[in-house]
Amino acid sequence: MADASEAVTEQIAAVLCAGPALVLTGAGMSTDSGIPDYRGPDGTRRVTPMHLSEFVGSSQARQRYWARSFVGWRRFHAARPNAAHHLVTRLQELGAVGPLITQNVDGLHQAAGTRDVVELHGNLVEVVCLTCGARIDRPTLDARMAAQNPGFDVDSDEIRPDGDVRLDAVDVERFVPPACDQCGADTLKPDVVFFGGAVAKPLVQHCFDLVDAAPSLLVLGSSLQVMSGLRFVRHAARRGIPVSLVTRGPTRGDDLVDHRVDGELGDSLRSLVDLVEVEVRGAAAPR
Repeated sequence: MADASEAVTEQIAAVLCAGPALVLTGAGMSTDSGIPDYRGPDGTRRVTPMHLSEFVGSSQARQRYWARSFVGWRRFHAARPNAAHHLVTRLQELGAVGPLITQNVDGLHQAAGTRDVVELHGNLVEVVCLTCGARIDRPTLDARMAAQNPGFDVDSDEIRPDGDVRLDAVDVERFVPPACDQCGADTLKPDVVFFGGAVAKPLVQHCFDLVDAAPSLLVLGSSLQVMSGLRFVRHAARRGIPVSLVTRGPTRGDDLVDHRVDGELGDSLRSLVDLVEVEVRGAAAPR
């Protein structure tokens, strides 16, 4: 007899086969790529990221951020899609899922070949000047920071979901932070939504429209602890759109979902792909 999680996985597969689900993903998608999530299995936050007000409030805070991010970028940029990313792409190829909204800033869904990805919080590969609006790609900026900080070979055993690490104050103080090559201000910022920031209203509305147009919503690797993602689950529940959730540990949206699997994403998604492939083959067989 199948256990409870297997039975629920079969139910989710049936929902996906009834029409391509909208997917919402969180930090749990990328943990197997070496990028940890913010929270432990019990939902408690393990690290406190820099707040937007802190970043814009002082040059010292920006120096601290860029020193940590300069070190963390090497490992963050080297991360590659894991099995869960590729399995989502396979579900999309099978027609079981459609567009995808991600709260992650690592670009790993696109690297795995997933199409129609909406980056709710932006992507670390883009940097913008808060003073003049000039833009620069992160690899180019990283090369410039390396040239400005010769011998800055500090390492850390920690990497965070937003790409920075923890560094000693003495290392931060000797780091030369980047300045905008257009206006000279030290207000360069990754074009991502920091904690305390807000997603642009047109983008939020676009995501609500995607929820409205979807036959179901599939949430993967998110604790739904922040309103940024939870609002779409709440919206789907209010509209009577079925919500399926696969992640490890408790979430803030557990009372809103129709199908819930508490487990590892890779195993659950592999089972979903296998079930959907059987259904697709059966539908394609001659009658």
